[in-house]
Amino acid sequence: MLGLGILGWIIIGGIAGWIGSKIMGTDAQQGIVLNIVVGIIGGVLGGFLLNLFGVDVAGGGMFFSFLTCLLGAVILLFAVKKVTASR
Repeated sequence: MLGLGILGWIIIGGIAGWIGSKIMGTDAQQGIVLNIVVGIIGGVLGGFLLNLFGVDVAGGGMFFSFLTCLLGAVILLFAVKKVTASR
């Protein structure tokens, strides 16, 4: 996803964060900026986790980058829900 540049990170991260928040039921608590942040952090998290399993994240293309961001966003939102629910 490094080849996409910052605008690509924002667009793909925003869409992945939004869809991830819809999947996890947190969309009402998030705005567009938080969706973008969740998607970008999710992309980093998803890329890290997939690399641990030996998946070539860098050579996957734009659609695979989106899926990586989506996977990471869902994992991130799941973890945040678990932490905040225990309070």
